Amino acid sequence: MKKYFQFDELNTNYRKEIIGGLTTFLAMAYILVVNPLMLSLDGVTGIPDEMRMDKGAVFVATALAAAVGSLFMGIIARYPIGLAPGMGLNAFFAFTVVLTYGIPWQTALTGVLFSGLIFIILSLTGLRELIINAIPAQLKYAVGAGIGLFITFLGFQNANIIVADPNTLVTLGDLTAGPTLLAIFGLVITVAMMVRKVNGAIFYGMILTTIVGIVVGLISMPNQIVSKIPSVAPTFGAAFDAIVHEPSSLFTAQFIVIVITFLFVDFFDTAGTLVAVANQAGLMKEGKLPRAGKALLSDSLASVTGAIFGTSTTTSFVESTSGVAAGARTGFASVVTGGLFLLALFFSPLLMVVTSEVTAPALIIVGVLMVSALGNIEWTSFEIAVPAFFTIIIMPLSYSVATGIAIGFIFYPITMILSGRRKEVHPIMYGLWVIFILYFIFIK
Repeated sequence: MKKYFQFDELNTNYRKEIIGGLTTFLAMAYILVVNPLMLSLDGVTGIPDEMRMDKGAVFVATALAAAVGSLFMGIIARYPIGLAPGMGLNAFFAFTVVLTYGIPWQTALTGVLFSGLIFIILSLTGLRELIINAIPAQLKYAVGAGIGLFITFLGFQNANIIVADPNTLVTLGDLTAGPTLLAIFGLVITVAMMVRKVNGAIFYGMILTTIVGIVVGLISMPNQIVSKIPSVAPTFGAAFDAIVHEPSSLFTAQFIVIVITFLFVDFFDTAGTLVAVANQAGLMKEGKLPRAGKALLSDSLASVTGAIFGTSTTTSFVESTSGVAAGARTGFASVVTGGLFLLALFFSPLLMVVTSEVTAPALIIVGVLMVSALGNIEWTSFEIAVPAFFTIIIMPLSYSVATGIAIGFIFYPITMILSGRRKEVHPIMYGLWVIFILYFIFIK
């Protein structure tokens, strides 16, 4: 096993890899709580139950998708990268596709499945790497930062720190309300731990916030901590429902845009995470990523697996950098992370005590981490700044990741042509320009 994972070449050992895998798990574990609440549209009132996914089933699907995805990455690609249903993608799934477009979550899962299958084809043929390379780094940074702002906005909403206002659209909420104060406490304690560089700070912050909520009576005490695994039946295989019962729903422009959006966003998440982790771990060779094809294939297989279990797109987590910082260098750390996600299946009762106020700080902090990409954007070049800014700001303002991507990708070729830099625009970007123009004409 040491030889397969190249322990000697990478100057590592079982202790470092186990600690690194555990650290990555702790940094990612919040997704086990946040994802079920997100996909069940927790906190959203006035909608039929049919629009909500079953929390218990999504919890199981999340854990299984994370476990299988991490094992794929560890064994096939041998990278210390954990995978799980991605933040931003789950927000797009729940709040844009299901809540805004009114598309059944079963059909949305079909979109995730299709995007995963396309991922596999693109990964095997090398086209996925070609498309990733065609999209300028500046827009990749902008997409990541925009999703970060969107997630932060959702966190402020869930905490009722930001609320609706008929005159100004949004305004500051009642900061003296008990649940809001609990969310503020969670935010402060999580920030404190993040500043002190505590591994798993987001996860520990959620635990402490939950305990405080129970102590002050804002959260009900759980009846048990360990229980049998909830049934995944409500979501398992639902991705095939539309294919079998309503195939016509898959031939609409709206559904195609959904699949494309899942494709694009996962492109950025995966490419960015792979480069970030490989750089931090010193795994890059002459500026290139070894075994990039296997890493992309692992991510693709994880997306398909997650869709079948019943969750939004599974993708590589940038939180894996915390595991690398703790010593992880090989895929064995990802195997450890995957095993811990399987173990987490037995702790589903804890899901019931983690409310939206508890998870709000996690959303806000993840948003902070994601907007760090702003520093990589060439703001002094106006032709770059305009499409990047529009991509970033439109996501939270329109409450849509897809719309932000579309507007940014439309303006990029225009500003580059007008600035005399048209030769720097890849032909694929012109194709995307046409696609998104059609998106606004026929869908928006």
